[in-house]
Amino acid sequence: MHGKRVLVTGGAGFIGSHLCERLLDAGHEVLCLDNYYTGSRRNVAHLLDNPDFELLRHDVTFPLFVEVDEIYNLACPASPIHYQHDPVQTTKTSVHGAINMLGLAKRRRAKIFQASTSEVYGDPTVHPQPEEYWGNVNPIGIRSCYDEGKRCAETLFFDYHRQHKLRIKVARIFNTYGPRMHPNDGRVVSNFIVQALKGQDITLYGDGDQTRSFCYVDDLVEGFLRLMGTDDDVTGPINLGNPGEFTIKALAERVITLTGSSSKLVYKPLPSDDPRQRQPNIDKARALLDWEPTVHLEAGLTKTIAYFDALLAEGAVA
Repeated sequence: MHGKRVLVTGGAGFIGSHLCERLLDAGHEVLCLDNYYTGSRRNVAHLLDNPDFELLRHDVTFPLFVEVDEIYNLACPASPIHYQHDPVQTTKTSVHGAINMLGLAKRRRAKIFQASTSEVYGDPTVHPQPEEYWGNVNPIGIRSCYDEGKRCAETLFFDYHRQHKLRIKVARIFNTYGPRMHPNDGRVVSNFIVQALKGQDITLYGDGDQTRSFCYVDDLVEGFLRLMGTDDDVTGPINLGNPGEFTIKALAERVITLTGSSSKLVYKPLPSDDPRQRQPNIDKARALLDWEPTVHLEAGLTKTIAYFDALLAEGAVA
């Protein structure tokens, strides 16, 4: 694994920036690509002086010609607020982006990793969700640009693998949180923390009894690296997430406690197609990667709260 030239698309994003750090620490050269739609130079500013790090502004919907050994394809807005803002572009990013990165991998004979999502399971009728479950997805709803875009990207990855013998790795990411989350991405962890730190009411959608499983970003990136390091016959898809399940209401109450906030809970109608349950079955990750999350929710939330507290102190959050 040492000394490879690695491309990370979406590398200035929340997860991508943490991945770039880990790759540099492992002795690789990293080409970080981002169009800054949801990513930020701020997330990788501390890496700019590293001679093994290069930052390139580029949109994956356009072809790219670079010399690389491995590709991590993370480029795509991942929160409903951002991916629903321009749904056509979201689909293009997932589908055209996959085609362009797979084309680059084919030309370079590079190993390529796809950051897929638990959203491919839609509003699941099977719980927890194993990789064999085909999902329950609305193909024409407001979330479809992301859900179906990611499903199509998986299709492309496996067709390139079968047709062109490309070395692929596909991970399905479940809810992930940690420092460098976008403060206005509309996700529950960032929403709740910012609202609590500001002393505002915390907004719950529906009755707050819908469940999610929250994985700290360091654990997720470790799963990425372990999957990329497996033999070529391990293609995935493999679920990466924390199987510990919490209600949204319980998460809000935990954030209030950890921030010492006086915020109150308020309830609003549940958005269209919002899944009621989301929990990964990680048996494959345990067996094939010897991986499971190690950071407990309270420890991860404490670090994430400190990050957002610093942003608010700097006036970096509206």
